Amino acid sequence: MLKHLSPPVRQYLLVTGNYWGFTLTDGALRMLVVLHFYRLGYSPLAIALLFLFYEFFGVVTNLLGGWLGARVGLNRTMNLGLAIQVAALAMLLVPPESLSVPWVMAAQALSGIAKDLNKMSAKSAIKLLVPGNAAGTLYRWVALLTGSKNALKGAGFFLGGALLATLGFRGAIAAMAGALALIWLFSVLTLQRDLGRAGNKPKFSGIFAKSRAVNFLSAARLFLFCARDVWFVVALPVYLSGVFGWDHWRVGGFLALWIIGYGLVQALAPGFTGSSNGRSPAKVPDGTTAFWWATCLAVSAAVMALALTIAWHPAASLVVGLMVFGVLFAINSSLHSFLIVSYAREDGVSLDVGFYYMANAMGRLLGTVLSGWVFQALGLGACLWFSALFVGLAALLSLGLPRHRSGEK
Repeated sequence: MLKHLSPPVRQYLLVTGNYWGFTLTDGALRMLVVLHFYRLGYSPLAIALLFLFYEFFGVVTNLLGGWLGARVGLNRTMNLGLAIQVAALAMLLVPPESLSVPWVMAAQALSGIAKDLNKMSAKSAIKLLVPGNAAGTLYRWVALLTGSKNALKGAGFFLGGALLATLGFRGAIAAMAGALALIWLFSVLTLQRDLGRAGNKPKFSGIFAKSRAVNFLSAARLFLFCARDVWFVVALPVYLSGVFGWDHWRVGGFLALWIIGYGLVQALAPGFTGSSNGRSPAKVPDGTTAFWWATCLAVSAAVMALALTIAWHPAASLVVGLMVFGVLFAINSSLHSFLIVSYAREDGVSLDVGFYYMANAMGRLLGTVLSGWVFQALGLGACLWFSALFVGLAALLSLGLPRHRSGEK
């Protein structure tokens, strides 16, 4: 079937399928670790700390991975990410008594490296598979890849719970490692060689973006994801459990459905932002588009924070507010993902994309730390006020982005 498709479409489907397989195991692994250590009696904050290395090494990997991809090719960095994830899963197959916290944190560090190598490679590859004058097509392809990834990550949460219930912890890990090893082998045999390799070997100093547009967008991305994770990682699940009295499965199911819905909206983002024509600059999102959507997101976070602060129907306000926030955040995230691929240099695209996702990972890391600290000290309402502040900063930074010149470097 793939033989009848054009080479760019065939490569896009291979990259997307590769990314999908990785994402399912990544989401399932996170849920497996959360549920397994919850059963062992670990507190939510202690479980969240297991993922700190996952986020920290995401920062390092994105910074160095973009440089590595430009030197050796994106096919190699994508396949390397898959191989490292298989190794991370294999680390968790040790006897139960050997599953210490440092060991699990080390496995999560490897998984964080693998995830960001895979994501950086997939997002960078799309830039090279779409003609330079087809910005609308590029936006739709990026939105589909990004949205489907997050929907599958939510599905992975359900998969992790199902595998744990049917196969047990070690059985579930072994099944995922075997499936991912097959995906890795298929990817090695089919993915285009030297995809994304720069014409000239970039120097190590090239890991830092030299483009004003990329720098401003990366800073905006940092605050955008810090704004999400400051309430999402620790504060929200603990609040739903401790204040609303939801059981563990209800909390996990709600978060999984939120992520799936968020991913579906990301895939539809080009329709929301009005980019229906790939060749009309006026219809391609720009810095002004990013500013207005970020402003709407900041307002939604502030309204939620105010409702919780004055205790105005907290359950309804939070659930409805999270739905609105999820839709707006998904559009902002998908819009950013398009802009970075659009702004990135054609030769050595992974350098700019890697720098941008380094900022993304830094935002997640800061948000994770702040989520536990701010919630413990001031509560969920304060986390949402911080969220509104961070999105507001992202909106202001968006004013520094190019306008109606999506291809400007």
